[in-house]
Amino acid sequence: MESFDSEASYLAELAHRAGLPDGFRAATTRFHFTPAERPAGKPYGMNLALLTVDPPSRSFAGLFTRNRFPGAPVIVARQRMHAPRLAGILINNKISNVCSPTGLEDVHTLTSAVAERLGGDASEFLSVSTGIIGWSLPVSHMVDSLPNLGERLGRADALEVARAIMTTDSFPKVRSATVGGARIVGIAKGAGMVEPNLATMLVFLLTDADIDREALRTILSRAVAQSFNRISVDSDQSTSDMVVAVSSQRHPVDEAAFESALSGVCSALAGDVVRNGEGTCHVIRVRLRGVERESDAAGLAKAVVNSPLVKTAVYGNDPNVGRIIGALGDHAGTFDVALDPTLVEVRMGSEVVFSQGVFRLDKEKELRLSDYLRAAAIDPNSHGFPQHDRCVDIDITCGTGPAEVEVLGSDLSHGYVTENADYRT
Repeated sequence: MESFDSEASYLAELAHRAGLPDGFRAATTRFHFTPAERPAGKPYGMNLALLTVDPPSRSFAGLFTRNRFPGAPVIVARQRMHAPRLAGILINNKISNVCSPTGLEDVHTLTSAVAERLGGDASEFLSVSTGIIGWSLPVSHMVDSLPNLGERLGRADALEVARAIMTTDSFPKVRSATVGGARIVGIAKGAGMVEPNLATMLVFLLTDADIDREALRTILSRAVAQSFNRISVDSDQSTSDMVVAVSSQRHPVDEAAFESALSGVCSALAGDVVRNGEGTCHVIRVRLRGVERESDAAGLAKAVVNSPLVKTAVYGNDPNVGRIIGALGDHAGTFDVALDPTLVEVRMGSEVVFSQGVFRLDKEKELRLSDYLRAAAIDPNSHGFPQHDRCVDIDITCGTGPAEVEVLGSDLSHGYVTENADYRT
């Protein structure tokens, strides 16, 4: 990941990445409304974004949250993955359309209105929502905004869409790659409620590579498993998570090269999401190896990055490494993962802090570790761009087993608490 010295330099780089692949168009618009559920009468501004592919694509894929209370957009999108074609995606921020009394009806109303405006069938469109859980969409306002959105189609690039779908994100996230004569452009939003399970946040991957539907679905599943499923901001899996990939199938590509490029875009976006996590002041990177099964390795690494005690210690630049051992042992004991303490070695940065069953600490090492944490910190007063790509590296060896994983997480700051305490008020 690159680092930037200003918001302007970051946005200039994103503008360079943001041209849409052949066959795709985009538009955004904005309106104001007053949520019926909000006690205070202050209006909200809602953004709408529209992505289309022409002609409608026969090659598309999606992965969705496993949360048992999925939003209406997730329920309908799962069904429409079986449709013969996908023509477009309508996205709104501010309200997530989860368990609303009219949620499913609202999705059908919106996709029917888009289809009537652009041509085609409602089943060829997705309605995707992100924002507050529990409130209802302002459907009449959204439908009234569609003529303006349709007139603007083709004027927006991926950066404009990425900005439009932000909620608590402090900066937009766009990544791109070239493979042969084709391009891949990825757009993501997400800063909180990030603990993926199949997919995370909202991610849209657009490509003009000629890749068929079944191959795209297989490749997307593998790419997500090693990228979005290896991050966590706050251990809360959202009700609205999805990753959708669409191909206009314009340019021939080598399938292996395409998979490598798509995986790279996914990994970069996943890193962007963690660095942009709500209140994040440190990115924590755990590399764990030496157990027998990859699922156990991932579980142990996630236990470390999701531990409130580890997260708060890192935030405070306090090398309280006993919390790492506590998190490992807790997960191993709870989920019956074989773990011999005498075979475990833990490093923070370049320092060995635990080996052969005992801690390896002294006063000078504690001071070096505290300095290391401070050097990896993100300035919470600088918003709108990623300041650097430094991480707090925690390397854990558990034995001689073949499994090895890398997981990214964030610390837990006052900013995270403030953001979520004041989210609706």
